[in-house]
Amino acid sequence: MIRNLRSVLAMMLMLGMLSACQAMTGETMGQNIDDTTLTTSVKTSLAKDKASSLTRIDVDTVQGVVSLNGVVPTAEDKARAEQLTRGVNGVKKVVNNLQIQKK
Repeated sequence: MIRNLRSVLAMMLMLGMLSACQAMTGETMGQNIDDTTLTTSVKTSLAKDKASSLTRIDVDTVQGVVSLNGVVPTAEDKARAEQLTRGVNGVKKVVNNLQIQKK
């Protein structure tokens, strides 16, 4: 009996925490997982590219919209990062906030 009560309380606590997560971010847990997966896919794509400077780019995703932030050495690197990001399946839009490093 006590074991069942503990299980029910644990489930209620977990459901409460999950609903609190949605309230804080405005996204459901599924959307949050999708965005995290998309962020990881974009980072992997950038890391696979031969230009090693693309690995220092900060990638944030909200509801399929990917924001690229950071500093890259050249305009070509900025364009390449955006091109690679657009090529990732599931990306709805790219916001390219990358800055070109001044020499």
